[in-house]
Parts: sequence; structure tokens; C-alpha cells
Amino acid sequence: MRPTRPVSRIGRTLMACAASAAVATVGLAVSPAAAAPATTTQAEPGGACTAADLGTRHPYIKSSEVTPTITHFKGWYVTEGSTGTQSVNTSVQTTISVSVGLTGNVEGSFEFETLGKVGASLGLNVQVNYTSTSSTSTSVTWNFRNPGYYGLYKGTKKVTGTYGSLNCNRVQQGDGSWALKWIEGADTGSYTTFTTLEEGAVRCEDKVPANSIMRKAQDLLDCGSATATAKHPAGPVPSAKAAKAGHEAEKAAKAEKRVKATGSPAPASRAALDCQPAVYKIDVPGKPLNWSAPLLANDGIRLRESNWTSAHLDNWRLCNVTERNGVIEASLWNWGNGGCATVPADIANQEQAYLTTATCGEDDLQRFYIYRDVPGSSKIGVQNKYTGFMMGHDRYADGELIRQYSSGRQDGTGTYTLTGV
Repeated sequence: MRPTRPVSRIGRTLMACAASAAVATVGLAVSPAAAAPATTTQAEPGGACTAADLGTRHPYIKSSEVTPTITHFKGWYVTEGSTGTQSVNTSVQTTISVSVGLTGNVEGSFEFETLGKVGASLGLNVQVNYTSTSSTSTSVTWNFRNPGYYGLYKGTKKVTGTYGSLNCNRVQQGDGSWALKWIEGADTGSYTTFTTLEEGAVRCEDKVPANSIMRKAQDLLDCGSATATAKHPAGPVPSAKAAKAGHEAEKAAKAEKRVKATGSPAPASRAALDCQPAVYKIDVPGKPLNWSAPLLANDGIRLRESNWTSAHLDNWRLCNVTERNGVIEASLWNWGNGGCATVPADIANQEQAYLTTATCGEDDLQRFYIYRDVPGSSKIGVQNKYTGFMMGHDRYADGELIRQYSSGRQDGTGTYTLTGV
């Protein structure tokens, strides 16, 4: 068993609650709030929620930036004898991929909701599915009415920013009473999306709106340079400014890929955890099934009914506990196999990745936020610190895996009960 050190103030609170009932709970007997159905109202900071929402989260947009961006470009010179309609093959300037948070793509309900809120807040029609602008050369067909130096382009408005999450948790009121409200969760992330692509042609002498896609293309013509003012034969004209911008965009994209490929590093081993002495079961409220750790390394945490064969695999301790703004953060140590609950690193970015146990280490994949119902209720919601996803299960059945869901389980099946043993 892991050695323990003196219990913190949080630990004393939990232990006191464990001593106050025949079936102990973590400072949390079912209250009217706990019995309420899942909310159907939109989550707003400070708005009311119910115990069924403890296992859910919703995004809110913290910041947004809209940047006109050229994805494809080609400098093209038109002479008196080459006017009319032509198809010009443009070169890639930059590739924009839609992403939300760690996933690098959009596959969960939280990501869809995030991008939907981005578009609504800005009044823009943005991409809400995983997609990207073309990474290969594409042609632009244009009717050149006058000779001159043109920039043919495809472009869009790149939208980037940060988001936070709203989670349901107990909040103490000014009169000392408690209520469940949507609070700002601990996890944040960034997003990238873009608007509908446009294409066109622009010359240095054209008057175009500032901060527009067309103006960005005009800038790449490097108007005023010797290249822009010289006479050329009909056809392509290399733009040093466009080449430099494309090279810088490629370097930035490669750097971003390296960061994402790094993922969650292997956890550093940890000799001991500061575990609280209280032992808990993580139950489905009012039902016999609870979280049971795996015996085999390649298996996951499943819903099981406790009996004499459970061998403490259904017993959990809270370790290295901290609390911030009423939300507990802890590692979940299993008495039966000595491991800590974790999302496997190789699938951590996936919707519905399963929960398992591994050798305890210094790893955010092994850290969980615990959202609590009002005092007197033992209901909780559980969120992984690294991924931000909420824990839940597809259906109530013996042997069903505990999985992560980006927005949680909106039917309330992500709300559990922390019951003292």
C-alpha cells in the first residue's frame, strides 16, 4: 500500500463526512438538486444546473481573432496580346486546418459546439467540421480585360482564439446555502477555423478595402519593387515577398506539427503518493454497478458489481489532492492493482477513448477534476485534466467500459456517486 502523509484540510473534510453516515460519502443522502433531470437550458456562467450536469461541460469563447489569409497565389503579367480568359495555376502559400484543443481535428460534440459558438459570436459562417484548405496547387480562371501585373489568389478569413469550459459544480451562496451553478472549468484550449474561400485577381493600382483578403493578395505583389514596376513577358512573375511569406508559413506549420506529435510524454515514475486514508467506490447512482479496475494491462476500467471476488479492484483513494475554486483535483489510486486511473496516451486525443490504470507517475493524464453536488449529496462528475474530456459510459451494463466524452454524457450517465467504504 502507498505510504501516506498528514491529511490536508480537504482530506479532513472528506473524512468527517465519511464518519457522519453509515454509508459514507465525500462531503457531498440525495437532495432535490440531485434528483433533478438533465438541464435543457443553455449553459451560461453563473446559471443554474442540476446534478445530472455534473458529468458534462460546454464551451465558451474567451478570445477570437480574424485574419485575412492568402492560401494560394501567383504573380501574373498580362500583355496587350494576352488579355481574355485564362486559367492560372497558383502555388500554395499556407494551409489552414480546422482544429479544437488537443485533438487536432473535430470529432466530438464539444468541438462542434465550440466552433458553432465562434461563428455565432462573430457573425461569420465558419467551418465546423474537420477540413483544411488545399495543400496542393490549384488553378484560378480569370477574364483579364486590361494588360498589367496581377496577383491571382485564393484566400479566406482565418479565425483563431481560445476557449474555456463551463462545468456544473456546487457554489456557496451569500447566505451560506449551496446551489449548483455553471462555473468556469479549469481546462482551456485554442481553436482554428476559417470562412468560405474566395478567389480573384488584383493589381497594384486597384483600390481595395483595408484588412481584406484582396488587400492581403495585393501586398504579396510587393508593389513598388523593381519586379512590380518592370515590364515582363506574358506569364508568371516570381514575387520575392510571396515566396518569403510562403516559406515562413511552412516553417510555422512544421513547428506546430512537432508540438502536436510530442503529445503527452511518458509519465515520470513516482515513489509514493500522498493518499488520503478514506477509500471509496465510484458508483452509478442508485444502482449496484461501479468502477472496477482491470487485472490485465491491456484492459480498461469497467462497470462491475461488487462481490467477494472484487479483490479491492472497486476501491479507490484520492491522492495528491488539491482544491481550487471549489473543484478538487486528484489522482485516483486503485487499491486492487496499485495503479492510477489514466487515459492511454496513444488514444488520449480520441472521443470515447477508454479509461484504464497504469503505473502512477507525474502525468496530467492521471489527474482528474471532481465536480461535486451540494453538501448532503454524494454525486460527482469526473474530468480528465489533460484532455478536458468528461468520464461516462455508453450504457448501463455489467462490463461496460468507462470512456471519455468531449462534452460528457448529456443524458446524465456521466454523473457518479463517490461512496465511502
